[in-house]
Amino acid sequence: MVLRKIRSSSHYPKFFISYWHYQFHKKPSAGGRESLYLGARPNPGAGIGHQMANWIAGYWWAKQFGLKFAHSPFPSPTWERFLGFGENEPTVRELSSGQGYKVVEIPPFKERSQPERELIENIITSYQGRRVVFLFKRDQSYKDQIGVIDELQQKFYQAPARKNDKLVYSKDQFNIAVHVRRGDIVAGQKTGNANLQMRWQDNEYFQKVLGNVLTALKTDKPVAIYLFSQGVAEDFRDFETFENIRLCLDMGAQDSFLHMVFADLLITSKSSFSYKPALLSKGIRVCPKDFWHGYPDDPKWILADADGSIGTMTIQTGELLIPAKAQ
Repeated sequence: MVLRKIRSSSHYPKFFISYWHYQFHKKPSAGGRESLYLGARPNPGAGIGHQMANWIAGYWWAKQFGLKFAHSPFPSPTWERFLGFGENEPTVRELSSGQGYKVVEIPPFKERSQPERELIENIITSYQGRRVVFLFKRDQSYKDQIGVIDELQQKFYQAPARKNDKLVYSKDQFNIAVHVRRGDIVAGQKTGNANLQMRWQDNEYFQKVLGNVLTALKTDKPVAIYLFSQGVAEDFRDFETFENIRLCLDMGAQDSFLHMVFADLLITSKSSFSYKPALLSKGIRVCPKDFWHGYPDDPKWILADADGSIGTMTIQTGELLIPAKAQ
């Protein structure tokens, strides 16, 4: 609690050497930013969706501040290889140990606060012309997450790991993946954890979204539904009314992630674990409208209301055809 109060305080940047470097070097350096890098450490105590958000924030803010990107390895090398991260990018360690770069931590900032962003700009400017790798200490915010979709997809689809992908999907079917977040948030409903409670969506929500999708879907292929979650089959008896549905409750995290990416249509939950596959997917994504990350203005991204409605539309062979009256 004390650390949280300190971090939200306007005095928090004063705990960083980089802040004081700026205070004593306010005269702009004659050098440019060609030798400056920025990276972000994936939170080792978080899940893969959260860790990807850390990496994405580092990549995004490097672009915004006109810096090169320095890669920080993920706690799990298997996830790193799976995602294709770090390919053809210098790591913070390589730069600092072999090329004489100094690692400088910079304070976290509120992305929509102009004064806080200006402070970061000033800190960076105070180091111009030097060999420096700036590093976000932990969990720098980047709410929208969608600004690096092209780069994420390029890395993922060109990763050597794609040669080893194995899917249970049939190309002769229209494959729908549904992610129902459970696990930690189930316990959170009993303990009163507000952070977990706001992520809860009951089975009825997913039933309604799935039902609305099937009503709107026009395809010549038979539909196959795959539900990815945690728990036991009894927890999902509500879904037995749907034909050709398969519960994927024992599939590993990486295989589940992979199948969500390659589904023809993905229904996400309020979870980074399905939001990140949505960013990588080239299919249709149906996502909760009241989620806290951003969505592209793209017809392949459908936003569902809290009651599971998706509006008036037709989903046909991988493309959205929206009636004129709904446009």
